[in-house]
Amino acid sequence: MIARAELKAILLTATVFLGFYFIPVDNPRIGAAITEALLFVQDYAREHVLYGLLPAFFIAGAISAFISKAAVMKYLGARASRVVAYAVASVSGTVLTICSCTVLPFFAGIYSRGAGLGPAITFLYAGPAINVLAIFLTTRVLGVRLGVARAVGAIGFSILIGFIMHLIFRREESRRTEEALVAPEPEIDRPVGQVLALFALMIAVLAFVNWIEPGTSTGASAFVFTHKWVFTSVASVLLAALLVIWYSVRIWGPVLATAAVLVAAMVTGNPRLAFLVGVAGFIVIGATATRESREWMGSSWELAKEILPLLFVGILIAGAMLGRPGHEGLIPAEWVARLVGGNSPGSNLAASLAGSLMYFCTMTEIPIVQGLMGAGMGSGPALAFLLAGPAVSLPNVLVLRSIIGTRKAAAYLLLVVAFSSLIGFLYGSLFG
Repeated sequence: MIARAELKAILLTATVFLGFYFIPVDNPRIGAAITEALLFVQDYAREHVLYGLLPAFFIAGAISAFISKAAVMKYLGARASRVVAYAVASVSGTVLTICSCTVLPFFAGIYSRGAGLGPAITFLYAGPAINVLAIFLTTRVLGVRLGVARAVGAIGFSILIGFIMHLIFRREESRRTEEALVAPEPEIDRPVGQVLALFALMIAVLAFVNWIEPGTSTGASAFVFTHKWVFTSVASVLLAALLVIWYSVRIWGPVLATAAVLVAAMVTGNPRLAFLVGVAGFIVIGATATRESREWMGSSWELAKEILPLLFVGILIAGAMLGRPGHEGLIPAEWVARLVGGNSPGSNLAASLAGSLMYFCTMTEIPIVQGLMGAGMGSGPALAFLLAGPAVSLPNVLVLRSIIGTRKAAAYLLLVVAFSSLIGFLYGSLFG
């Protein structure tokens, strides 16, 4: 009798073999879908891993290394004040201008430290969905009414979905909380000011290096974009000084790393390459310095090891099915445009499902919706797409499943799709 595990392995191997054996690569759409999948992964690797995910992993690793479990449970734990927990979670998510995949290391960090499922899910949704720049651009490009509806809907969703997840899984979460309280771990005793300064500077690096060009050449946002690498450099130097002064890192490490970055910038004239050199130096400094920093780098690596493989698989599948923005995969774009026309319950559901499967880097959902509206998309489905798309994606759900389990990940996806569809339908009925 073949064991169940062996049978699964045999079936998986046979399925993969038959898939590669019979795949009709010479079919133009299949060939285009394969190309789109590879190009989508390449775009993500070039544009988001170095400048989005790597800083996010460092920040998430610092959460595990420097923020005590007691502090997380005090403000975000299942026994914390609900008003405080959800307020802190939504505000914490709002200050990060990140996508549905970059938020995952942060979510994994606070959830592993004892945050309640409800506040953690609020943070997970708020991070990519309540993006001040994206909401401003929505108002500018798609109209004030749709921009305001997106802002109100996203803020309400972050808290509502988190609270419903808490209610659905409260028994499981209660057991998890009890286990965390019974087995407290040793905490690193650091003054709050030092920890806050560390996180503020790392978040500043993450924000400046990913600052997106605004639609205008004037104003504060345009000024920051023009000088983004200057701001990134200042934040990085201050971070290096903080590590030397407060975290016992030997000064030769930051000095050598800074020198390497300057040489890379002057020789190549490419600030992105210089940033990569800086990240490499940061890793070396952390891995060879104090016990605290080694724990920090170790936590960051554990998160990267858990999240990155599933993330790239999800992006590969999403690219093959839907293609990059402005390109087609297996599913023709005209099918999507036809499904989301008008304001029926079905069109809103289709818009929510399409948004929840696609991956968007920050603010690219706006020109996509603009194009779909030009092809006949209704205002209700447009809002449903904007509420579901930035907050969740196929790569996001695959990774989330490995962190909180299949049932919770599926419930989160269903809640996002259901509420996005409902609010989109109501909005379209009132203002469409």
